[in-house]
Amino acid sequence: MRTFIGVLMVVWLAGCSSNGGEHAGQACAAAGDCYKGLKAAPRGEVMCLTRVEGGYCTHLCQTTADCCAVEGECKSGLSQVCGPFESTGQRMCFISCESSVVGSVDPNVYCQQNAHKSFSCRSTGGGSDNQKVCVPNG
Repeated sequence: MRTFIGVLMVVWLAGCSSNGGEHAGQACAAAGDCYKGLKAAPRGEVMCLTRVEGGYCTHLCQTTADCCAVEGECKSGLSQVCGPFESTGQRMCFISCESSVVGSVDPNVYCQQNAHKSFSCRSTGGGSDNQKVCVPNG
């Protein structure tokens, strides 16, 4: 019985993850909640964006190649992009919902099916290099 309850707890906790196990986009309250269990640190300072509901784990980047550069960082194969975030002047890794990634699927549906049911597709809002990314609604 104790083992069964333990298995249920593990399944329940896994289901609470923001996006099916991907580090980028995982819910957080502080940067220390993000990118746990990696053998090496991501390329760039780890951040928890609290401007989005529930928080959003990400890290700073120079180029898209910095996203998913560390073994185990991107577990699901979802495409990530390095883009500016709002008016912060910083570039960060996000789960992409660009038309080249989603194809003919509605970008919001893509985010809900592949990132998390409460995510939608929106612009990073950082100027001329905006990217379309999956983020929590709110």
